[in-house]
Amino acid sequence: MTDILQLLVDELTGFLGIHHWMEMFRSGDYQSLLTWKGIQGALSPLIPLLLLIELIRGSLYRNFKVENYKLPFLTYIFNRFVSRYLSISAVAYCIALFEEHALLKTTLTWYWFLYGYVVWELAHFVYHYLGHKVRLLWCLHATHHAPEDMNLSVTYAHFFLEAPYADVIRTTICLLLGVNPPLLFLIMFIDGTWGSFIHVGENLLKDGRLGFLNGILLTPSHHRVHHAKNPLYMDTNFCNLLPIWDKAFGTLQTEEKELPIEYGISRQIRRGHFGDAYFGEFYALFNDIRRAPGLKNKLLYVVMPPGWSHTGDHKTAKVVRHNYRQQATGEPVAQVS
Repeated sequence: MTDILQLLVDELTGFLGIHHWMEMFRSGDYQSLLTWKGIQGALSPLIPLLLLIELIRGSLYRNFKVENYKLPFLTYIFNRFVSRYLSISAVAYCIALFEEHALLKTTLTWYWFLYGYVVWELAHFVYHYLGHKVRLLWCLHATHHAPEDMNLSVTYAHFFLEAPYADVIRTTICLLLGVNPPLLFLIMFIDGTWGSFIHVGENLLKDGRLGFLNGILLTPSHHRVHHAKNPLYMDTNFCNLLPIWDKAFGTLQTEEKELPIEYGISRQIRRGHFGDAYFGEFYALFNDIRRAPGLKNKLLYVVMPPGWSHTGDHKTAKVVRHNYRQQATGEPVAQVS
C-alpha cells in the first residue's frame, strides 16, 4: 500500500513539475537556480500551474465541463504507462547516428541560436505537415486533434508513438543542418514550453491574439485555428513559435472574428470516448484498406492525405478548403485532386 501511495505521489509531483522545487526546499540550497538545468527545473511547473488556474477560473465562471478535460487526462495516464522513455531514446539515437554528419558546426552563441531556431521551426513544420498529409502519420497525430474544446490539458493528448516519430524527424533535420545537441536541447525546452502555452483555453485567455504579437509570433489564436475543423481553417499554422515557414509555404491562417472555431476532427467521433479518439483513425484506415481494390490502392490509402479516395471522390483538407473558398466567393466550384 505504501508503494502504491508513493507511486501516486511521484506521478502527481511529476505532472506538476515540482520535483526540483521540493528538492531545493528540503536541502535549503538554491544555487542550482544559477545553472541552466536549474532554471529549466524551476520553470517546469509553469504549464501545470496555468492549467490549474484555467480549471479554477472555469469553475468560478461556471464554464467548466468535465468532458472537456476527460479525454486529454485519460490519454496522459495511458501514455505514462506505455511511452515514458521512447522519446528520450529516439533523440539519443538520432544524436549518435547523425551528429557526426552535420553540414556545419554551431556553438552556443546568440547568432547560432537564431539560426538554430529557424532550422528547428523548419524541422517542426516538416514533421507537423507530414502528420496532416500522410494518412498513417495522421493516425498518430489525430488523437491530439480529437478534443472538441481547447484548453491546456490538450497539450497532454497525444498518441504514444507520436513523440518518438516527431523527435526522430526534428532531431535528424536539426543535427544534419548543424544544430549541436546543447543548442538543440535549449531550443527544445523553449519551444516545448511555448508549444504547451499556445493550447491555453478561453477560460484563462479569452482573446488568444496577444495584441501586436499576433503579427510576429504564432499565438494561441493561431493554434486554435490549427485545431479547428472549419473548412477555412483546416491544415493551417503548422509552426510552433515563429510562423516563418507557414508564411513561406502559404499555410498561415489568422482567426476570423466572424467565423467561430469548431474544434475536433472532421470524422464523426463519440465525444469523450477514449478508445475512439486514440485508435479510431487506425480503425478507419484499416477499413479503407480492406475495401480498396488492388494492392496499389491499398498502399495509397496509407501514404495519401486523409480524405483521399480510390474512387476519385476526395475529401482531403485541400479539396474541402478550396471548395469552401469558391463557394464563399460565389464562383463555380472546380474539382481539385
